[in-house]
Amino acid sequence: MDTHQRSISEKQFGRVYEYDDSFVVALDMRGVEGEVTVDTVGTTAIVVVENGDDITESEFDLPGEAEETSVNNSVLAIEVPK
Repeated sequence: MDTHQRSISEKQFGRVYEYDDSFVVALDMRGVEGEVTVDTVGTTAIVVVENGDDITESEFDLPGEAEETSVNNSVLAIEVPK
C-alpha cells in the first residue's frame, strides 16, 4: 500500500491510499457541521455540506471513476478501481 497526501481544497487535505487493485481517497470530515453528501461524475467528486441555509460545495479530481462512496465516523471514503 502506498499513501499520497493531496490538497482537496484550501481548507481540506485528503489521503489517497493505493492498493494492488484499487485506490481509496479518504477525507477527514471531523469538525464539519451539517449533513455531508457526496456525488461523483466521471472522475470528479462533488462534496456538499448543508448546515441549515448554509450550503458549501467542494469538487476534486479522483484517480479514476468511483465505484463506491461512504461517510463513516466523519471520514469520507471513495473507492476507485484500477
